[in-house]
Amino acid sequence: MADKDSVEKYLENNPQFAKEFFDKKVRQEVITAAFSENFEVKDVASFSEVSKIQEANVIFDLVKDMHTETVMEKAMHKVIQRTCLMVNADRCSYFIYRARNGIGELATCLFDITPTSKFESNLVNPAAEIVFPTDVGIVGQITTSKKPANIPDVKKNPRFSEFVDKQTGYTTKNMLIAPIMHGKDVLGIITALNKIGSSEFSKADEEVFQKYMTFATVIAVQHYTSYMWNVELRRSQVLLWSASKVFEELTDIERQFHKALYTVRTYLNCNRYSVGLLDMTKEKTWSHTKAPRLVFYKIIDYILEDKEEIKVIPTPPVDHWALVSGLPTYVAENAFKEQVDDTGFVIQNVLSLPIVNKKEEIVGIATFFNRKDGKPFDEQDEQIMEALTQFLGWSHLNCDTYDRLNRMEWKKDIAQEMLMYQTRATSEEVQEVLNTIEKFDMKPEDSKDIDLLEFHFSDLPVTPLDLIKGGIRCFFELNVVEKFKVPAEVLTRWMYTVRKGYRDITYHNWRHGFNVGQTMFTLLQTGKLRKYYSDLEAFAMVAAAFCHDIDHRGTNNLYQTKSGSPLARLHGSSILERHHLQYSKTLMEDEALNIFQNLQKRQFETVQHLHDVCIIATDLALYFKKRTMFQKIVDATETMPNEQDQIAHVSNNPVRKEIIMAMMMTGCDLSAITKPWEVQSKVALMVAEEFWEQGDLERTVLDQQPIPMMDRNKKDELPKMQCGFINFVCSFVYKEFSRFHKEITPMFNGLNNNLAHWKELADIYDAKMKAIEDEKKKLEEAEAKKGGEGGKSKTCTIV
Repeated sequence: MADKDSVEKYLENNPQFAKEFFDKKVRQEVITAAFSENFEVKDVASFSEVSKIQEANVIFDLVKDMHTETVMEKAMHKVIQRTCLMVNADRCSYFIYRARNGIGELATCLFDITPTSKFESNLVNPAAEIVFPTDVGIVGQITTSKKPANIPDVKKNPRFSEFVDKQTGYTTKNMLIAPIMHGKDVLGIITALNKIGSSEFSKADEEVFQKYMTFATVIAVQHYTSYMWNVELRRSQVLLWSASKVFEELTDIERQFHKALYTVRTYLNCNRYSVGLLDMTKEKTWSHTKAPRLVFYKIIDYILEDKEEIKVIPTPPVDHWALVSGLPTYVAENAFKEQVDDTGFVIQNVLSLPIVNKKEEIVGIATFFNRKDGKPFDEQDEQIMEALTQFLGWSHLNCDTYDRLNRMEWKKDIAQEMLMYQTRATSEEVQEVLNTIEKFDMKPEDSKDIDLLEFHFSDLPVTPLDLIKGGIRCFFELNVVEKFKVPAEVLTRWMYTVRKGYRDITYHNWRHGFNVGQTMFTLLQTGKLRKYYSDLEAFAMVAAAFCHDIDHRGTNNLYQTKSGSPLARLHGSSILERHHLQYSKTLMEDEALNIFQNLQKRQFETVQHLHDVCIIATDLALYFKKRTMFQKIVDATETMPNEQDQIAHVSNNPVRKEIIMAMMMTGCDLSAITKPWEVQSKVALMVAEEFWEQGDLERTVLDQQPIPMMDRNKKDELPKMQCGFINFVCSFVYKEFSRFHKEITPMFNGLNNNLAHWKELADIYDAKMKAIEDEKKKLEEAEAKKGGEGGKSKTCTIV
């Protein structure tokens, strides 16, 4: 009697006989059973051997089966189930790839498929999905590499993550894994886990696996194409109808919003959505640690489940469920299991988008709840909803047009005035400085030659041209010219143009601008404050300091407002400071003047932001608001044991850095008050003269009485007013800086020395005024005694 071994040997030596025997006795029964709905496998190994012989016929049957199934998940389930059988895997799974908020992730779609498992048990409910980012695990790695892999031992793979195993209690030993691709895009990942009867999948298994991935790819791409066609259809309808309705009503924002939102309701893949309308008349409450608090005056709520209903909620409370801060994140992390209102509605997933107008201001919030199929909103949903909210934002176009035209007119007036008064530095002027480098092969004068590194520096004996060269030298001393590839000609032209940008007025002229830039440079270098800032930040701070009062008109913000100047109409607050800032940014727009031209985009944006911080900080009204915050920083660093802790405390917190930066600008702007007395006394007279000139304008042009500080008739009171200015405004900033860094103490000492001089002069003035008053009283008393009871009246004259 023949045994098993002899039969196997005979069949191997007679393959034609084996094929004919199989076709006759086995093939029809096995293939039919393999692709029936009620398929049971008794001997997987034997089926695998059969599949190798009759693979062409199996594939043919599989293709027929694929085209008769219309639901993607069912068709994919059948393919993966046969794949699992063919490679003799313990189980297989299918992960879909999707993106939300621009971040890719993988989620279980068909999970733990075996040759005998039912579709219903393998299909993952959206609420029970296992979701993980693409930078986690081997599956995430395949999403990035987009190449199949055979992992014989997952424990030896450094990318393996036990995240899914811990969720399911299953132990993964080895795996076959392949991405489902559509062009260069990943649609999903299929995994086969734990080879049965072996410690790893073979090369033959890999070949079989890849062949069946072709069928899975066809199914996935077919579904993806159909889905994207539906998405584009919905997008086009949303765009068409929202555009139509937005421009039907151009007078009432609320009606515009409602028309557009109600018309497109059938194309929005959600069960409910609402729009919160922002009250633009209420001021936003800002803090340094929290986002601004938005005030909504109305919520329009659209309910699409069962019977359609629209609810309008006027003046909603701040804690209304539709306006909860961070609602999408809260729902994603914690779920919102309780009912939100009397309809019994429960939030499962959320998509929230701002409605932004042309000014980049948020005018409302559109929130969409619960996608109709129960799955989370994906990237395509985001794009459709974003298109809708963009059209809603454009609804503000009509009401903004008039204001925008006015602003353009005011900007034109200012630009014309600037162009008439200012011109860019000429080639001859640039060569005056460039010859120092090109002709004589030397850099501008060393900073030590004109005391650039000293707090007692005085510009009075220095010529305007030498000041320009000194300003250029500051940038060389900071070592930013070579590091940020600043062309010598551009730097020279910029510095010369900044000098010409200052008007020839009594005090706020180029010399004042240079003094502020030099003081900023000295605070960074001599004052040792540079350790808190990067080279780029130091570069921007010194440049902003030089530009801080460019094109100053010799009058303050209050005068601009009273006179109704174009500047006052253009800028609501910090009028002159915003003009100086805009002027400095205008220089950046000209490549021939842009000293930041070789910076990267992110670096250039940082420079512009620092210009905002520095130049706006010279408004003394803002200085008083930040004094307490600066004092807290100084108090905190004073108690720290070492320098490293102090640097970390400041450098790691952008808010603290900007507060110190703002205080530095104030200290630089007022630095004339700390100079040696022979310098300070002269500069104080320049400042007073400019104030008196403004007072004269207020009398003649505005027909108003100026305040004492601006009144030329009260010039004898200058020492007294200087003492008040020092005590009320200046003393704080220099006292705190001397506490913060002892290297800055010379400025505080200079301030106190000048205060003593002004106090001495004020006392002399007071004594003089007292003597005059006493003499006047004596004369009055003598006159009264002389005249007796019939003396002259103090209030009347008898003619």
